[in-house]
Parts: sequence; structure tokens; C-alpha cells
Amino acid sequence: MDLNSDLGEGYGAWRMGDDAAMLAIVTSANVACGFHAGDPAGILQTLRGAAAHGVAVGAHVSYPDLVGFGRRPMQPSSAELVADVVYQIGALQGLAQAAGTRVRYVKPHGALYNTIAHDERQGNDVIAAMLAVDPGLTLLALAGSPLIARARERGLAVVAEAFADRAYHDDGTLVPRHLPGAVLHDADAVAQRMLGWVQTGAIPSITGRSVRVQADSICVHGDSPGAVEMARRLRQRLVQAGVVLRAFTA
Repeated sequence: MDLNSDLGEGYGAWRMGDDAAMLAIVTSANVACGFHAGDPAGILQTLRGAAAHGVAVGAHVSYPDLVGFGRRPMQPSSAELVADVVYQIGALQGLAQAAGTRVRYVKPHGALYNTIAHDERQGNDVIAAMLAVDPGLTLLALAGSPLIARARERGLAVVAEAFADRAYHDDGTLVPRHLPGAVLHDADAVAQRMLGWVQTGAIPSITGRSVRVQADSICVHGDSPGAVEMARRLRQRLVQAGVVLRAFTA
């Protein structure tokens, strides 16, 4: 099982999360590319940390939305979206090379992630951008989304992910962040919840129903309060249960 987190999201004097601590816990790092968060110096520092810890690196591409942290839906043209994603992957590739590592996958961020899970046009744009830059990149996508099949049909490798710190609806979609109970904060409860999912393939929805979620990566958001402790306890619980943790990319 892979354990990933969104990192590199500091911007100038504004620090977001504890990348150094998270990189000692996770197996994959979704690194901001400057569109929703992240400045070049901070991104480079995070990439150097990932290289030192042997953590796989992914491009955490986003809508151009620094003010909204990439969490506001947008409707860019296909030409704009393809170019934006190509630009972000390319920028991270250059920084990764300087840090002694490389970009192995792409995970869209925030509103873009949620939109392309079901929006065929924008999803195809992200796929096209990845194919244009490097067809060998893997797409990290929401478990159960139609995007997964479309990306595989176009020749991309795809890995589905589940969220440790987010609540699910009965249909397997994520509860929007603005709704009560959407974001989970109890580290012990989250760790036990995800161990149960790894063992059974089912996760409790926000209404208490059992939802089947098929995925090979678990995300803990790096900007959540107590994120490091949550990731640490989750890793401990999984390892104690005999779960092997490793990146989904070579």
C-alpha cells in the first residue's frame, strides 16, 4: 500500500504543513507546482527532502488559483488547461532534476481533481497534457471515478486513491469540504478506519453505511491540522498489522 501526502505548499513567508516530518512517514509526495501553492525555493527544498528519504515524487497540478488554494471550480478552455498542466509538470521536472529525483506521476489538486473525476472534457485535457509531456507518467485519481477507465483507454497507467482524512458519501464520492464532518481530525479513529478498509475493502460513509472503495494509495492532506501525527499513527497501525508500505511507482 502507498501512503501519499500533498507537500511543497508553502508560499514565501506563509508556511503550510511540515514537509520534513511528513517525508519521513509517507512513500509518495504530491508536490505543488506553483499554481495553487508553492514557491520555487520551497518546492526545491521539499524535492530535496523527498530524494533524501527515497520518497516518490508526483506533480500536484492545479487550476491557477493561489488566492483560493486551488479549491475553486474553474472552466478554462481546453487549450488553456492542457498548457497549464504541461507547464506545471515541466516546471516540477526541472526542479526535481536539480534535486536529484524525478517526477513519476501526476495528481491533480483540489477543484481540478474533483472536476475531472466526472467532467469528461477537462479530464481528457489533463490526460492529453500528461501524454504530451511523458506517456510514462502515472495518474493518481479518485477511486471509482469514470476518469480512471478513460485514462487507461488512452494508454496511461492509473492508480486509484482513498482519503484517510475525508468523509465519504454513500455512493463513494467525497463529502464537500464546506459540509459538517467532511474533514476528519481524530488520528486514532482515522488510523483504525483505514486499517479496516485495507483489510476489508470497505469504508464507513458519513451515514455509517459500508462503502466499497478499490484503491492502492492512501492520502493524508499535509495542510490539515495534526496531519503529521495522523500520518504517523496511520503508518504505525498499518505496519503493525503487517501491511507493506511502498510507493506505487518504480
